[in-house]
Amino acid sequence: MTGLAAEQARVTNWPGYIGWTVGLLILIALVYWLMRQGWNWRRTLQSELPPLPAAPADPGAPLLRAKGRYHGSTTAGNWLDRVVAHGLGTRSLAELTLTEQGLLVRRPGDEDLWIPAAALTGARRDSGIAGKVVPAGLLVVTWNHRGTALDSGFRADHPDEHTAWVEAVEALTERTKTKKTEEAAP
Repeated sequence: MTGLAAEQARVTNWPGYIGWTVGLLILIALVYWLMRQGWNWRRTLQSELPPLPAAPADPGAPLLRAKGRYHGSTTAGNWLDRVVAHGLGTRSLAELTLTEQGLLVRRPGDEDLWIPAAALTGARRDSGIAGKVVPAGLLVVTWNHRGTALDSGFRADHPDEHTAWVEAVEALTERTKTKKTEEAAP
């Protein structure tokens, strides 16, 4: 073999390429397996979280509706502490409906999320939740699930709707507090 042919022959090292490829695939599989173990470990740690309330057959007349994406839930005030128990950590498409009875989040391919009006504690616009930053902003609803304060993040298809949602959730929260106070008074 002369000059160019000999150099081309040396470049083709198939056993070396195959070895590196197999090694890289094993490394990717190991990283994926470790991520999966971390997710399962977090689910085990959060197993004391009680089951979520079931959505009512008739949630009532809608005050607001929106389509968008559910980005997950975290413990309130800690936007990096994702809650994965009961499917709360799964991102999905979502259809939100706010009624006088509460907030219904229909998630195709996953369990629906029902937040009763009595559990709602507030709403705000924010830029991130559960490690996900969304420049256009998110609607973050704060609620109390049997003693555990949670933040759930949503992004409407039309983010300009978030302000109306914040106002509506805050108004519903205030009406619910007033109703509880009136019922408690003799």
